[in-house]
Amino acid sequence: MRKVIHYLLASCMLLLTGSSTPAQDATKVLDQYVKAVGGSKTLAHVQTLSLNGNFTADSDKPAGTFTLIVKQPNRYYLEIRTDRNTLIEAYNGKSAWHQLASGEINTLLGEEALQIEAAGQYYNTRFQNLSKRKIGAALKGHETVHGRDSSQIELTFPTGVVWEADFDAQTHLLSREKAAIAGVAEEFFYDDYRTTDGVKIPYKIELRRGSESYLVNVNEARVNGTVGERVFDFPRKMQAQLPDLKKLFQEIDANQKQIDKMKENYAGTRSEEETEYDKSGKITRKEIKEYTFFYLEGEEISTLVKKDGKALGESEQAKENEKTQKEITSRQKKEEKKEAKKERDEQQGKEAKDKEEPGIEVFLRSCQFVNPRIERFRGQDVLVFDFEPNPEFKAKSLEERVVKSLAGVIWVDEKAHDVARLEAYFVDDVKFGGGLLANLQKGTSFVLEQAYLNNEVWLPTYEEAHIGVRFLLVKGIKFNAVTRYSDYKRFNVETLNTIHKPKEPPADQPNPK
Repeated sequence: MRKVIHYLLASCMLLLTGSSTPAQDATKVLDQYVKAVGGSKTLAHVQTLSLNGNFTADSDKPAGTFTLIVKQPNRYYLEIRTDRNTLIEAYNGKSAWHQLASGEINTLLGEEALQIEAAGQYYNTRFQNLSKRKIGAALKGHETVHGRDSSQIELTFPTGVVWEADFDAQTHLLSREKAAIAGVAEEFFYDDYRTTDGVKIPYKIELRRGSESYLVNVNEARVNGTVGERVFDFPRKMQAQLPDLKKLFQEIDANQKQIDKMKENYAGTRSEEETEYDKSGKITRKEIKEYTFFYLEGEEISTLVKKDGKALGESEQAKENEKTQKEITSRQKKEEKKEAKKERDEQQGKEAKDKEEPGIEVFLRSCQFVNPRIERFRGQDVLVFDFEPNPEFKAKSLEERVVKSLAGVIWVDEKAHDVARLEAYFVDDVKFGGGLLANLQKGTSFVLEQAYLNNEVWLPTYEEAHIGVRFLLVKGIKFNAVTRYSDYKRFNVETLNTIHKPKEPPADQPNPK
């Protein structure tokens, strides 16, 4: 947990340029929609929306029911049920999951999870306050939907997910929306709008999902009806008993100390891809860097070797090697000071040591843990559970404020005593220097994943961050960063013959895959 916090603090301090304003044409189209569907004041008071309907059978599909439930700020539930099977997509504010027609239930990962998370954002914004949610909007042009002219708006979410929405040129109401959700192309067509509690709602919906299509007649629409959180949670029948988390995390922490030592036998390649966006979702900067690295005292020592696919020139590479040498020296001095302090603290006993390393305790106190379940992940049975802020915990330090602002999901390999995957996002803004230095904005999210290599050590394989941050009350930026680790080779740090490139392992020593 300490490494996660350090990762977040470092990410939010990246200095990048500002961004432009959204296209006025897109703003005009969305303002017309808001007015047509009920007005901004009415929509602002919508906390929940539930649509229940039926679709009739045709030659090769049975009749069934359709349910769509959304709840502020980002809850989402879609259910398509027949007498043969049930298909569900859901986002509970922490994790995305689905139930396939086969009955299999899984927590979703990667792009599929981001797509369902975006669906939760999309259906709860009602095209209002998009900038606050860091959603870009751009006018793409005009389309013909069911024979009528429509204005097409492209929405780009902070995670890079894209939705298309078409608005009827005459009524200004939503006529079609299109996106990939849980990896499946979905397209909704809307018609027969009726006013329910001051909000115009479509009572005829055509859903095209992959190769399937459903003609839905809505028979019940409820605005601000009571909707409990259990609607969006992972099904209880799949849940497991939550273990003693303090003991589990202590075992993981103790295991990590051993891993940090074993890491020093490995080197690899790390590629970083950063993409910056303006407020309309347009890419303003994209940069790819490649590094070689090894571990020293459990931390990465990296050397830049490529930019945008091109190797550095000889003089530039020499400068990077010099930087790396200085970092090695600096790390070694810090470790010497740390060891000296450790010797002094040993006389104070375990209590002093615990105060120095509060990460696990802070995590356990500031969060509450729900929805435990056993799933298959990368071929292993793992414990999966969601976490969210503990409302009774009062944060005092910066570290506590950062952790208390997080919600997400963790995959833990209990047998191997390590975290295989972590997804989290900020439910609140996190201010540095009272917001004067930086403000890490609500919705900022990240993913960390690692794998068990050579049957001996856990090493990082993938990191992903979607960051919104404002500096000095002026500069606001939105960017995504993806880091991939590869080409791990086993070696010993003392055998390095250059700073930026480790020796190849002996021929009789296999490389980890």
